[in-house]
Amino acid sequence: MNKKTRYDIMKIFNKKKILFRTELLFSSSFECLISVILSAKSKDINVNKVTKNLYFVANTPEEILSLGVNKLKNYIKKLGLYNNKAKNIINTCRILLLKYDGQVPKDRKNLEKLPGVGRKTANVILNLIFNWSTIAVDTHVFRVSHRTNFATGKTVKELEKELLNHVPIYFMLDFHSWLVQHGRYVCTSIKPKCKICFIKHLCEFENKV
Repeated sequence: MNKKTRYDIMKIFNKKKILFRTELLFSSSFECLISVILSAKSKDINVNKVTKNLYFVANTPEEILSLGVNKLKNYIKKLGLYNNKAKNIINTCRILLLKYDGQVPKDRKNLEKLPGVGRKTANVILNLIFNWSTIAVDTHVFRVSHRTNFATGKTVKELEKELLNHVPIYFMLDFHSWLVQHGRYVCTSIKPKCKICFIKHLCEFENKV
């Protein structure tokens, strides 16, 4: 895909005003961090159901740490990998209190030191909370990028680097959310809805439905 086509795609996304940057519900930086950790291998709608009850009783590092791992598991047991997530969240809360005065770190290096936080999660946090111009590559971003031929990096890190080179700074803040929403509701994994796709005339997918 050439530079002009990529730019035209981004202009269309921007014009469509697909600007809700996440479907996760949170009211603080800390809640955002916990919700993103919980969202691994889980749908946002299910995370929101869990955190609605969790955040009502505990929504600070101190409060979640006081719950303990077993009580926390009871709140999040409907989510995949809840055992590991509970342990990671408890350890993350402990680290936040010991090293960061209970605040979420504002840089990737320290974010990635938190249990349950990898590069993708760190990028999401930096983008959502601190408005960094980052692009988190999740399964939707990876699929849509490759299917449209917008970018073709073979690994997550390669694709992220490629996207950062292709996407202008003034589109970068919202780019991740554009592809996530497009991947969830239009360019779906099994049966892409090409008939309703507003970039189908620019997409280079050979097997359009």
